[in-house]
Parts: sequence; structure tokens; C-alpha cells
Amino acid sequence: MRSLSIGATGMLAQQTNVEIISNNIANMNTTAYTRRRTEFHDLLYQDLRRAGSTSSDNGDVVPSGIQLGLGVRTAAVYRITTQGNILQTQNTFDLAIQGKGYFAVDLPSGQTGYTRDGSFQLNADGQMVTHDGSTVQPGITIPQNAINITINDSGEVLVTLDGTVAPQNVGQIQLSRFQNEAGLSAIGDNLFVETDASGNATTASPNSTGFGSLLQGYLETSNVNVVEEITNLITAQRAYEMNSKVIETSDQMMATVTNIR
Repeated sequence: MRSLSIGATGMLAQQTNVEIISNNIANMNTTAYTRRRTEFHDLLYQDLRRAGSTSSDNGDVVPSGIQLGLGVRTAAVYRITTQGNILQTQNTFDLAIQGKGYFAVDLPSGQTGYTRDGSFQLNADGQMVTHDGSTVQPGITIPQNAINITINDSGEVLVTLDGTVAPQNVGQIQLSRFQNEAGLSAIGDNLFVETDASGNATTASPNSTGFGSLLQGYLETSNVNVVEEITNLITAQRAYEMNSKVIETSDQMMATVTNIR
């Protein structure tokens, strides 16, 4: 019976859906996490009677045929790149992007990683780095005798040195954008790398046309809506149960045929 395999595809699809929802809920407190959404497509159809075919020698045309669907498959898992809420931390090196853009960091592999997680720190050399020690491009170094550090909304890093009054510009933070943000490949640790689907990075200063601005002392929270995710989880659970019921019913029908004497 086709319904057995059809029900199985439905259960597999909803299993994937539950896994994606679970990951969203698990990362509800992850800085700058963007929630994922599962998309489904129907599978091939079997034509038992093709629409438009002739039904008699008189040339009568069948207005609508008979097509039996063969189930469902997971087509894609999209990242929903809407802005998360802005949380004040008052940490000097915490930066939130308000609008479009990603911070670029140097990965140990030699690649460039991209992130919206702006919870940066200083290493032993005074360079701005991520939690894992990856240098934030373009490699800004804060002098050891700096007594005040300001990062304005345009990404300029201004420091006041001990014994001076006027601030000095020690670097310019850049942001990167992509034609297709959903095409970026997640590698963990709040990092992404570019792919052929995302296109090459376009780099500019914050507050440039098409780029967001920076907020010092703030972080972007995840854009996960817990109530919506729980609702989606319940819906996926019910869909899984109904597909399992299809398999159970098909099994009972086959048992009935087997018991005929």
C-alpha cells in the first residue's frame, strides 16, 4: 500500500521539523542567533489518468485526471534574518549591529568568518577578539595606556590616552553584507562563512548606505519567539501523530486482507 510509505515520509518530515524547532528553543538565549524555519515540498505524483487525455473515440477530453501523491520531503531550512532585540550590557567592547551587516573575523583555518555576535574582548596584545580568540578585522589594537574607549555608531574606535585630553582614532570597524544572507553556511560558535549561494561579501563602514550602525555597550539577542516556537512544536507533534495513525490504519487494512479466507 502506498499509504505506508507516504505516512513514513510525513513522519520523517515532521521529525526534521521538530529537530529544527528544538534547536531554535535551545538557542533562545544565544547572542544574535537567527531562528530557522523548515520548508516542505510534495514528492512526485503518479498519473493514473492524465488530465487532457481523450476518453472516447469521439475525442472527449478528460477535464481532470487522477494523480496520486507519493508523500513529502524537506526542501530547505531557512534562516529568518530579522533583527533581534537590543540588550544593554554596559560592557565597553560589546557591540550590537542595528540594521544590516556582519562583523568579519579571522579564523584559524585562514578563512574569514562572519558574525553578528559583538561580545568582543581584548587579548594580551590589546587586539579586539572573539570569545575564541579570533581577531576582529581589520585588526584593531587598543593602546595599553588608554583610559577611555569609545566606539561610535560609524565604527570609529576613539581612545583617550593617559595624560592627554583629545581622543585619538586607532581604527575603523568594518561591516560586511551579502546579496543572499540565507546562503551563508553556519559553522558553529555564532559564525558563518560565505558560499556560492550567499555571494561575495561587500564591505563598508557602519552607517554607510545599506549598512547598519553600531551601538557600544549593547548586544543583539536572538530573534526566537518562544511562544511561536512552542505553538509550532505542538503542531509538528500532532502532525507526526496523524502520520503515524496513517501507517497504523494501513497496517490494519493489510491485516484485514490477509485474514480473508
